[in-house]
Amino acid sequence: MALEPAGPARLVRCCQKDELYRSGLRSGAGSALHSLAGAKKWMEWRKEVELLSDVTYLSLTTLSGYQTLGEEYVNIVQVESTKKRVPSFLSRAVFIALHTLLPYCLEKGLLHLEHELQAETESSTLQSTSARGLSIRTLIRNWMQKQVGELREEQKKTGLQVVHVFKQCIPLLHRLHLAVFYMSGTFYHLSKRIAGISYLRFGGLRGEDQSIRLSYKFLGIISLLHLLLTLGVQLYSFKQKQRARQDWKLHRNLPHQKNMTMEKTAGHHSRCTLCLEERRHTTATPCGHLFCWECITEWCNTRTECPLCREKFHPQKLIYLRHYQL
Repeated sequence: MALEPAGPARLVRCCQKDELYRSGLRSGAGSALHSLAGAKKWMEWRKEVELLSDVTYLSLTTLSGYQTLGEEYVNIVQVESTKKRVPSFLSRAVFIALHTLLPYCLEKGLLHLEHELQAETESSTLQSTSARGLSIRTLIRNWMQKQVGELREEQKKTGLQVVHVFKQCIPLLHRLHLAVFYMSGTFYHLSKRIAGISYLRFGGLRGEDQSIRLSYKFLGIISLLHLLLTLGVQLYSFKQKQRARQDWKLHRNLPHQKNMTMEKTAGHHSRCTLCLEERRHTTATPCGHLFCWECITEWCNTRTECPLCREKFHPQKLIYLRHYQL
């Protein structure tokens, strides 16, 4: 039986079918944990149960040398990059680790690192609550707290920015890889590209996958253009934030005594609801609420919404009221 390289349509259908079965396995495992241990434990271990379900599914199929249900559905088999033999056990194990364990560890690690970099006065309460978890979690969290505690304040701010940029780059990397897949039609998952696992198909009409490759290439070009547009918008937003910070540095040392005397006559209405002090360099959100410039810009670093009414807005929409007296 002649084997040909599997086209992008078969690979997409295969991954959709596998995702359907994996989501069913995750749902069943989550329901079992919820009924046995209760809602609190289910919320605490939900991510770990999903990870265990994915590892179990791939271990029983790919790691054991069998086809997944999605691969059986579209009649494709895994092969090495030479397309002459099936992937080795090590290649399959590397693929499973990259596809399941690495995303979980990245998400948890970045989340804890960001939390530790942001924590200042809450360090004592965090240590007391972390002792209730597993010993491995406690050791990792204590080690991370120790490393972060040795950093200076400026290094913490730089590290927080690096974590934020890294978290934004991960989905962009996935979108770039997906656009490349649409144009090349070889590797649907980045983990399989790294492990060197591709597919051959058997059965069906000869050349039937070639008829829709052009449509996928066109889709890849559109996806790539959309990604470039997204990058442009994010770079523009970053430049706007940098300009806003520079504007703040220029005006943070303006004479404050005159503004204080004028604002004291206004009483309670001149207070910032974030710092609960007299407003300094009053800034308005698009919804009309007033805050200190430094308070609202720090708030927008983590949440792009009004602290009072929760209306969503972009940070570049903030309006600095330079001569505001009330």
